Amino acid sequence: MRIGVYGGTFDPPHVGHLLLACDALESLRLERVTFVPSSTQPLKADSPALASAPDRLEMVSLATAGDERYTVEGAEIEREGLSYTVDTLELLSRRSPGAELFLLMGEDSLATFERWRSPERIRELATIGVMSRGKGAVNGARRDGVLDVSTRRIDVSSTEIRARVHSGKSIRGFVPEAVEEFIRSRRLYR
Repeated sequence: MRIGVYGGTFDPPHVGHLLLACDALESLRLERVTFVPSSTQPLKADSPALASAPDRLEMVSLATAGDERYTVEGAEIEREGLSYTVDTLELLSRRSPGAELFLLMGEDSLATFERWRSPERIRELATIGVMSRGKGAVNGARRDGVLDVSTRRIDVSSTEIRARVHSGKSIRGFVPEAVEEFIRSRRLYR
């Protein structure tokens, strides 16, 4: 089984996240993508998420509901404290023995990858797929076994969505309806 592992803050998850996951599914011929909301990212500890970890986990579950290609892993939130990718990949490897894991990340994350905990072990556990904006399928190896995964250009961000909510603007179309309703009912980002 070929499984994409897509970690992030997801504060909130939006249609761009879902489209990137879809592009990775197709480009890498994955059977599923597992979304992994982080508790606290070590390299972003000075800019914590605005929504609580349980709320972000729930929003990712709502965003991916009904699509059997997507699963949600709450291990990093349940573990609490700092979120280390290597720990999550170890867990997923144990849960799915024999599966081929692909760690999906953006180019900005690749730039800091060597500062992550145990980057060499991460490379043993998963092939790194760097999602780059552009058209087409996988462009191939970049370096050190890292795959380029071409994705569509998506001009939506969690920062923009939070700002829209804060200023009273609509977020319809930016997030799935269930996530929009959750944000409204919990009064997030106000």
